[in-house]
Amino acid sequence: MNGVLIVDKEKGMTSFDVIRQIKREKKDNKIKIGHIGTLDPMATGVLPILLGEATKLSDYLMEHDKDYVAILKLGEKRSTGDQEGEVVETADIPEFDENKIKEVLNSFIGKSEQIPPMYSALKVNGKKLYELARQGIEVERKPRIIEITKIELISINGNEVKFKVTCSKGTYIRTLCEDIAKKLGTVGYMADLRRTRVGNFKVENAGTFIELEDVLQGIRRIEVLNEKKLINGVSLNEKEYKIIKDSENNTNLCNLYIKGKYIGIGEMNQNNLKRKIII
Repeated sequence: MNGVLIVDKEKGMTSFDVIRQIKREKKDNKIKIGHIGTLDPMATGVLPILLGEATKLSDYLMEHDKDYVAILKLGEKRSTGDQEGEVVETADIPEFDENKIKEVLNSFIGKSEQIPPMYSALKVNGKKLYELARQGIEVERKPRIIEITKIELISINGNEVKFKVTCSKGTYIRTLCEDIAKKLGTVGYMADLRRTRVGNFKVENAGTFIELEDVLQGIRRIEVLNEKKLINGVSLNEKEYKIIKDSENNTNLCNLYIKGKYIGIGEMNQNNLKRKIII
């Protein structure tokens, strides 16, 4: 089994819990399995699970942007940045309306620097930050460049603001919530989080299994003319393959076929073709 299983993760489960559960269901501890983008236990939503040879595509698939729906609760700051933590600060909530919230949300559109929170799976010197945070240790974190391409207000309910955001890899929504609260002149934390999309994988398609051939959309389709050379890991020149369909994006990855039968994924480099995954 080579491909991607789209899972709608439940609240209370870690991302690794999902992997463990799938291994039990498959009754195969040796199956290669991974996931794209860790979701915190309190969060729900899309968790694409990579199976078999698809695990070799994790670095490429991790680059995709994501959609989230979040609830920001104003007036309290928590140690973890979400509802799991202890209240460490309280503040009055200034008067605001829909226009003010929209103005603040729109100010985050574009590229900016964001410092990862201590309660995250990011590693520093081999240690996950949340492991250090639980020991009461805080370390310096380098800011990261993130990009928010879209952010929309969904609703206001008392001191809770619900919004939808489209953002780049590496964006921490709990930090975004704290920053939004700060711009409103108060404090806040992420009270709820649901991921609705990772690249082409959407929450409405949960339960769907996507074959390896269809995981990467819009890439080249190439007919291999020198099968033996390719299988042996040797690069093919332009005379040893034929482009059936050109790429719709900038990726060098391509789907490979022999006599019309799908055999895996290759990579182009200056018109030379080399195998990446053969099934």
